[in-house]
Amino acid sequence: MEPILARLPADFWTVRYDGSRFPGSAAVARRPGLAHGANCQLFAYEVLRHCGLLPPPLRSSDLWSDTGSTVRVPVPVPLDLLLFSASDDAYGAHVGVWVGDDAVLHLCAEAGTPTVWSLADFAARERYRVVVGVKRVTVRVATTG
Repeated sequence: MEPILARLPADFWTVRYDGSRFPGSAAVARRPGLAHGANCQLFAYEVLRHCGLLPPPLRSSDLWSDTGSTVRVPVPVPLDLLLFSASDDAYGAHVGVWVGDDAVLHLCAEAGTPTVWSLADFAARERYRVVVGVKRVTVRVATTG
């Protein structure tokens, strides 16, 4: 498989963090997509959509509970979603995309634009020190042919 990071268009790398732009928000309903900014979930879901998956537009705790479009897995593979928090609680957890080789693509306020961190980078920050778990999206974007 072609590396995920190389498959992303240049405009994915310039998305700015905006906590008010989350899945289901009025801001996203008015202006869909990433051009006006995104929170971690919206960014991660758009990466997955670009790669042919159809993640549900859920906030962190609902994503963690979801069994209709995602499954929990013990070990991540590329395009799995990782949830990070200060505790093992998924409520308000940060979401990133596993891109392989101990690398997670994500968007956070601290970095301001998309970045790739290792698991050690997350563990070094109190708010992200716990990996709540890994979710795999099981629904693919429908293709015509």
